Amino acid sequence: MASRHLSRSIAMQALYEWDFNGMPQDGLSEITERNIAEFGPGLEDTDFIRNLVKGVVGHLAKLDAIIEKAAPEWPIAQVAIVDRNILRLGLYELLFGNKDEVPPKVAINESIEIAKSFGGETSGKFVNGVLGTVYRELGEPGKDYPTREELAKLREEEKLKEELNEEKENN
Repeated sequence: MASRHLSRSIAMQALYEWDFNGMPQDGLSEITERNIAEFGPGLEDTDFIRNLVKGVVGHLAKLDAIIEKAAPEWPIAQVAIVDRNILRLGLYELLFGNKDEVPPKVAINESIEIAKSFGGETSGKFVNGVLGTVYRELGEPGKDYPTREELAKLREEEKLKEELNEEKENN
């Protein structure tokens, strides 16, 4: 599992536990640190997890309002706790995250994958629907930005070109 994906999973688990326990004012930091220790030993960038959690909590009211607007038939209290926190995390990255670091499509895809892993049978579709609605309403920012697979292929092609050029220069 890629470290960023694992980090998002740990952040979601911390937010889930915090939400499940009634969102205590002083408990989130302790929950986050315990989850990092339990699920992320050896992770190099644990600040990414902390920043995601703090970012979601810092924009919580705004994120919940967006979820309710994008899924009007689902008041926020009726959305499953797992799905609610996956949506909060995905929306935070989609709306407030660094687009160069995490393009919108990556934020959406990561959320869908986490929903498939942790949520119910229809969680992936629900998360996709809500985040897709918000993404389209934003005007699909970065829609022409290549996917991870496309970026990896481009990097590989450039690496091969460099190797060929070095061979030509050496011969």
